[in-house]
Amino acid sequence: MLATADRPALTVLVAAPRGFCAGVDRAIHIVELALERWGAPVYVRHEIVHNKFVVDSLKAKGAIFVEELDEVPDGVPVVFSAHGVPKAVPAKAEERGLTYVDATCPLVSKVHRQAERLVAQGCHILFIGHEGHPEVIGTFGQVPDGAMTLIETLEDAQTVQPADSSKLGFLTQTTLSVDDTADMVAELKRRFPAIEGPRGDDICYATSNRQQAVKAMAPRCDLVLVIGASNSSNSQRLREVAEREGARSYLIQRAAEIDWGWLDGVATVGITAGASAPELLVQEVIAALTERFTVSSENITSAVEEVVFKLPRALTA
Repeated sequence: MLATADRPALTVLVAAPRGFCAGVDRAIHIVELALERWGAPVYVRHEIVHNKFVVDSLKAKGAIFVEELDEVPDGVPVVFSAHGVPKAVPAKAEERGLTYVDATCPLVSKVHRQAERLVAQGCHILFIGHEGHPEVIGTFGQVPDGAMTLIETLEDAQTVQPADSSKLGFLTQTTLSVDDTADMVAELKRRFPAIEGPRGDDICYATSNRQQAVKAMAPRCDLVLVIGASNSSNSQRLREVAEREGARSYLIQRAAEIDWGWLDGVATVGITAGASAPELLVQEVIAALTERFTVSSENITSAVEEVVFKLPRALTA
């Protein structure tokens, strides 16, 4: 550690909101309550949220993470992740007589219900999202095969050729870039004026708020550190937003991943965290900066979040 007098000055801007959203907080609490109610082990299908620190913490309490329901033995409880699962998964759990709790974020569940309604109305759905993301897999699994087409890029929106353009709907993954998604939606509406969409924005409040906070912070920064996992869609979008606003940006999971060469010549650094990253990791990064720099910090607040989601009755009864 450098002596205080030898530490260069560094301004640290900390974005708010950042870190855990209501859906993530609820999902983690569901696993913890399941462990309290049934004891270890409790199985979790897929990472409950995309954050290694969170997953490892729950493993230490007795959670076992698997990718498929086939890996869950008979007679033990299983939790479905916050990203949502295809309908076939709970159906299979019921067929096997498994006790299960669905930790799907209520905002993702809302998209699932919208997909069902559009298909019931005879619409083909153009779904804006990232191929292979568990939320996309879960949403596609709510409707019959062939009822949805994935739109990943603006070029996709410009070139997609539905069989019947008179009966179309669109939906989106909840953790996308607000700006990119708006461009794709605008193109779909231009090409297909009768396309039906959700009453509100499918991109969740937390994703929008975190991106807005970075937009407010990044123009003042030489460097932005985003705390989150590489497989976290909303964390990756935060890094992209910072770079679009003119700041170099890196995605790190923990303070140990900081390359101190990144800070050569840097006067102002911004810090934010994806919706799956706990505040403890933000404070860890700030502490690491404080060991090497004389830090003056400032919060950049763009919104105040007070959203809370109810827990499943199976765990609160």
